[in-house]
Amino acid sequence: MSDPYPADAQPSGSRTVKSPKSLFERFSALLRREPEDRDELKVLLEDAHERQLVDADAYAMIVGALAVSELTAADVMVPRSRIDALDISRPLAELLPYVIEAAHSRFPVYEETRDNIIGILLAKDLLQCMQNPEVEIRSLVRPAVFIPQSKRLNVLLREFRVNRNHLVIVVDEHGGIAGLVTMENVLEQIVGDIEDEFDEEAEQTIFPDGENRWRVMATTEIDRFNEAFNAHLETDEYDTVGGWLADELEHIPRRGDTVERDNLVLQVTRADARRALWLTVQVK
Repeated sequence: MSDPYPADAQPSGSRTVKSPKSLFERFSALLRREPEDRDELKVLLEDAHERQLVDADAYAMIVGALAVSELTAADVMVPRSRIDALDISRPLAELLPYVIEAAHSRFPVYEETRDNIIGILLAKDLLQCMQNPEVEIRSLVRPAVFIPQSKRLNVLLREFRVNRNHLVIVVDEHGGIAGLVTMENVLEQIVGDIEDEFDEEAEQTIFPDGENRWRVMATTEIDRFNEAFNAHLETDEYDTVGGWLADELEHIPRRGDTVERDNLVLQVTRADARRALWLTVQVK
């Protein structure tokens, strides 16, 4: 028997059932509008997010990936004052407790002064010294990679992948040590905070940064912030300064956003696609 409904002659009363479009197909259709610049692309992404074509996690990662090409090493580096570095002149017995307490997998090693970084020491390599006391720590130090503060994060991430390196030392325009950047620091700009079994809540979240100026982690509790700066931020709806700041701005904080309250000027100096990470607080 021949087919009563050939493909090119469906009955007039029938209705073709279309399979639902995949997320990729819908997102591709959205991008066929060919945005002309990055800002227009971000508008399209926001629209896709609002229409629930892209969920919150995917949206945050896409925005974070775009932001990586706009950020530099200076934006995400661990500042010099917070670097846990090892003095090569110290004996193993003095270094081990420090290494255990810091719980890092890699440590910059310096000689004489902290501006003279001579290499990187992997914590696991110290096991060789423990097994064989004749092994000198200096022989275990690996070459350090130095980069300028202006290095773009997308370029740095590619170099991390190609060179199989996980830590670089950041130098300022005068050749001094400005900080360090790990692969984790860069990836966190895309996927958010990466915590492991060694991460603990930092006890100190407010750090002096000049005359009447401080660097403040956005996770600082509001009560603690108010006490430190004699401020009066509201604690009814939010527990942290970052949460309060997002409510004041009425959007996810971005680098450069500024809020004034009483005699304080709070400026966002580091943020990812989800929230503020670091602030500077200036007392007027």
